[in-house]
Amino acid sequence: MPDPKNVLVLCTGNSCRSQLMHGYLTQLLGDKAVVYSAGIETHGVNPNAVAVMQEDGVDIAHHTSNHVDEYAAVPFDYVMTVCDNAREACPVFPSSATQLHHNFPDPAKATGTEAEIMAQFRVVRDQVKAYAQNFQRQYFS
Repeated sequence: MPDPKNVLVLCTGNSCRSQLMHGYLTQLLGDKAVVYSAGIETHGVNPNAVAVMQEDGVDIAHHTSNHVDEYAAVPFDYVMTVCDNAREACPVFPSSATQLHHNFPDPAKATGTEAEIMAQFRVVRDQVKAYAQNFQRQYFS
């Protein structure tokens, strides 16, 4: 079996979107990849992100919010930015990593009742899941 690929998911605060993607990619890619997520800042893992992933059978409660600098020495095969801010502020990785970008809405900025906020988290979760499945099909099948 070939060595697993290193995949980095980057977002601004490593609290929502990158955590959702990290959870789905870990589930979808299994032992074909080692998935990391990080932010250009660290905001802690959003409890609503943990809750909506739990609804879909993915446990990210053990995830931590990490700063991208922690992974400077990791040779990434794929670097995926999941928000425009991270892409603009992303450090340059001195590698031949395939760089991918998709700007997902930030569910942490959702307003309204708790039900309305959770609905926004579910919308973004489902968008992230579809993107993760497409990534898996395109690069790992």
